[in-house]
Amino acid sequence: MTRRAIALCAAVLLACGAAIGKQAAATDALHVPEIAAAALPQEARETLALIRSGGPFRHRQDGTVFGNRERRLPRRERGYYREFTVPTPGARDRGARRIVAGKGGEYYYTDDHYNSFRRIREY
Repeated sequence: MTRRAIALCAAVLLACGAAIGKQAAATDALHVPEIAAAALPQEARETLALIRSGGPFRHRQDGTVFGNRERRLPRRERGYYREFTVPTPGARDRGARRIVAGKGGEYYYTDDHYNSFRRIREY
């Protein structure tokens, strides 16, 4: 292989690596709209208080791993996010509302069963 071919291959590999790094950084920096904790429905504020105090929770699924398969939240390792049910008045099942808690202390609220999220702002 000539020096020119080697240099060309190296340049292509470097460019591909840079593109992959930018893609990962973009996923980590995903913008999620915010909502003030005080603006949450009463049931969500109560659920948030339960999460902080360690329960008790109504549903056996509460506290289970949220996989973020839809990639609506910043990418993290599996097990980073946990989901909790927010009761929906009149619902016969768990309803669509959830709070997802991250290991870093961040909380996200969804009222449409993971189609969209808002990061809960504490102040």
